This record gives sequence, C-alpha cells and structure tokens, in this order.
Amino acid sequence: MKSFKKYYTLGAPPEDVYLALTNPLTIHLWSGEEAEMSTEPGSEFSLWEGSIVGKNISFEENKMIVQQWYFGEDHTEEESIVTIKLHASGSGTSVELRHTNIPDADYDDIVDGWNNVYFGALQDFYDE
Repeated sequence: MKSFKKYYTLGAPPEDVYLALTNPLTIHLWSGEEAEMSTEPGSEFSLWEGSIVGKNISFEENKMIVQQWYFGEDHTEEESIVTIKLHASGSGTSVELRHTNIPDADYDDIVDGWNNVYFGALQDFYDE
C-alpha cells in the first residue's frame, strides 16, 4: 500500500471548488460525466461511470472533504482514505490532497488520475 500527497492550485475561491467537488451538477459541468454525490456523511458516491466509488466520511464546508475509496470488490483491506483540504490562496485556492493506502497495483493509475483527469480537468475548467 502506498500514499500520495500533492498540492494543486485552482483559479477559483474555496467555496466554488468545494461545490465543484461535492455537487453532482457541478461535477458534471467540469468532468462531463454524471455523478452520484452527497455531503451527507456515510453516503456512498460514484464518479466517472463507477470508475471511482466509495463512502463520504466527513465534510467541513468550503474547507475539507474526507472520503473512503473502494478498490475492487474487496473492501476489507486497510481503508483507502482521501482527504482534500481547501485553502484560500491569492486569487484562487490551494488544494492539499492526501490519499492513503492505495494498492500498489493501482498506484500509477491513481496518481495519473489525480493529476490529469481529476485536478487536471478542474484546472482546465477554471482556466477557461
């Protein structure tokens, strides 16, 4: 199991970024995909046609999102936890991402996904 931590800069205030990460309609705008998402702790979520699935653990409005991501059918391994912290920075948001307990076999795909698909798409969305 591996961990990944990275900072991203987005050209929008934390309030907008929080909505972009938690509101299904806003997720659809920047990802182009339907999303199942709720800010209710304990609720399940699904992004990119089920490519990313898991459970929402906790939320601090406009500041932090904590989720458990599932890998494969077996959810009995160590929990893979995603923590996204949002910090106001200049004219936008500094995003602190920490993803723990990523299965070794999935690590490269997950890092590529965070950089190019997830936050890459958000950066493109706010740069337009």
